Amino acid sequence: MLDITRKRVSLRTARAEALVRAEPATLRMIREGTIPKGSVEDVTRAAALLGIKNTPALLPFCHPIPIERGTVRCEIEQRGVRVIVEVAAIARTGVEVEAMTAAAIGALNVYDMIKPVDGTALIESVRLVEKRGGKSDHRETFASPPRAGVLVASDSVAAGRAEDGTGPALREALAAHGVEVAALEVVPDEIETIRERVRRWVDDERLDLVFVAGGTGLGPRDVTPEALEPLIERPLPGVAEALRAHGRERTPHANLGRNVAGARGGAVIVATGGSPRAATEALDALMPWLLHALEVREEGFRHGD
Repeated sequence: MLDITRKRVSLRTARAEALVRAEPATLRMIREGTIPKGSVEDVTRAAALLGIKNTPALLPFCHPIPIERGTVRCEIEQRGVRVIVEVAAIARTGVEVEAMTAAAIGALNVYDMIKPVDGTALIESVRLVEKRGGKSDHRETFASPPRAGVLVASDSVAAGRAEDGTGPALREALAAHGVEVAALEVVPDEIETIRERVRRWVDDERLDLVFVAGGTGLGPRDVTPEALEPLIERPLPGVAEALRAHGRERTPHANLGRNVAGARGGAVIVATGGSPRAATEALDALMPWLLHALEVREEGFRHGD
């Protein structure tokens, strides 16, 4: 199966439907409950629910996930029976396959129950009607790409004793979300140096996002929070909480992180861990929904528009 460990847990929903065509006389028998095998609607609902629960057992690449909600209804229409399935889960991957599998199994059950009385019955379609959740629900559209600065705070890299793998990794990860890295620099773990560089990027160069990687731990030279906090005009505690929540699912050491985030003017400033892995996993936790902060800063923005 594909590795989905880097995906965020979020609410996922899907709706699928299947249509079984049948003769008018057959549809009348279904309504009246006179099909010899029993209540088509009741048994179809049960069969489709079993389909939701057993999808991973039928499809080898489908991840087993906890299903939070599954509903099935049958609608008897002029030309057939429509099986409508809705599925919801709070998970790392979507539930569209579960919904389609359930709709298909429901349709097969309808066919099985009516075929003794209707030789013309056929399954006409199985289709996904709607799916929601995951990154696709949080993508923002901008007239021009947001501009970001990446600042790596590291004494060893700044002194040339180590190679910078974090800056290039963040640049690549941001580009995947349509963000242009307009500035990428390495500085030593010095409060004034970090603070001045971020201030210049935000106030003078008008960057939209600034990511400072490194210096968020408990080491004697970890001073990034102290450098950034005086710059932040409006704290964004939820951003820092999201980083720690995402990180602690991977290592308990994330609980020791002193990540900070906030807004200054129209820019968003975020402090992440300093390793390439920690920095890119921070983007896994924050993107693309963090870009919504750039949209709401615009004058005249109204939620729900």
